[in-house]
Amino acid sequence: MNDFYFVHWLRETSVAGMSVSSLLVAALAAFVAYLVMSVTVRVALNRLSKIAGHTSNRADDFFFEVLSGTSHWLIVLIALLIGVGMLDLPDRWAARVGQLWFVALALQMAFWANQAVSTGLRRYTERHAATGGIPQSAATTLVSWGLRTLLWAIVLLAMLSNIGVDITAFIASLGVGGIAIALAAQNILGDLFASIAIAADKPFEVGDFIVLGSVAGTVELVGVKTTRIRSLGGEQVVMSNTELLKQTVSNYKRLRERRIVFGFGVTYDTTADQAEAIPALVKQIVEASGQLRFDRAHFKAFGDSSLDYEVVYIVLDPGYNVYMNEQQRINLALMREFAARGIEFAFPTRTVHVVEPGTRMGEGQASTPGRPAKASAANSRERSAA
Repeated sequence: MNDFYFVHWLRETSVAGMSVSSLLVAALAAFVAYLVMSVTVRVALNRLSKIAGHTSNRADDFFFEVLSGTSHWLIVLIALLIGVGMLDLPDRWAARVGQLWFVALALQMAFWANQAVSTGLRRYTERHAATGGIPQSAATTLVSWGLRTLLWAIVLLAMLSNIGVDITAFIASLGVGGIAIALAAQNILGDLFASIAIAADKPFEVGDFIVLGSVAGTVELVGVKTTRIRSLGGEQVVMSNTELLKQTVSNYKRLRERRIVFGFGVTYDTTADQAEAIPALVKQIVEASGQLRFDRAHFKAFGDSSLDYEVVYIVLDPGYNVYMNEQQRINLALMREFAARGIEFAFPTRTVHVVEPGTRMGEGQASTPGRPAKASAANSRERSAA
């Protein structure tokens, strides 16, 4: 009998127009929802933490860090909204609850996205540092700031629009203000976006040796507005990021192999058999080193003063000093081998024919007392080094 009266009291007694029994049901639903969501998040984090530490899949680590951005207070708010949804509310209050649902979900999605941005940029910085370069902190900070600002601006505008605030004028004002700022600082913004482009596209990194125009040196810093390069002469060259990206950049840090083309010439006194043997001789000299890969050697052309040869080989080590040492070895070996075979290197020459006055060219038998009619070409040949 007492139980009957207690149940009757719960049904008949009301608070703010709602029965005590419905309020108890709503509170119980909110409590259960809170327990379920909290336990689910905790279990998911525990499992992801165990998987992340024992696998090479970086996606597990990423999802673990993103899920760790779940807000405890938003879980409480969502649980309360679930409980309130069990009540028979007036239409006006039901609309407010719907708006709170949107705000809670939007905020939680924003927290997850914010954590994803932080994790992604941190992973990028760690991976960049692991390859031997120095992290480009300025560009990374700018990208992080820009993405976070865009994210929270979108979330804020969406929440204001959901609760009934007219954001059209606000967006228009932001647009006009942004255009004014962009026009006033277009050069700075150009360098800023160029810095972001360098960080994203990575045509070069800190520590790379690059050549652009007349500048050759090692990149020391990629800043917000300028890039600093330590030239071969020792001075620091400061270049605008925008102007730097307008030029063709040769990045020698990423060189894997060097393709070398060089030529030389021998004199016209060289016989056909000697000329034919030279490519095989060059191949033998190049292949004597384990750091080179022979490509080709050919008798290229008949030059003005020489028989011209062209040689192509690949240096397997990208180091410039390795290339120069090997080229020096090849040059010295060619000098020794040619000297042993009686082959002479050519150099620019000029042949002068001296003809006596009154004697035409071709009249080799004519003579003048005391002198030959035509001087021997061998006696009149003059050579001068270039």
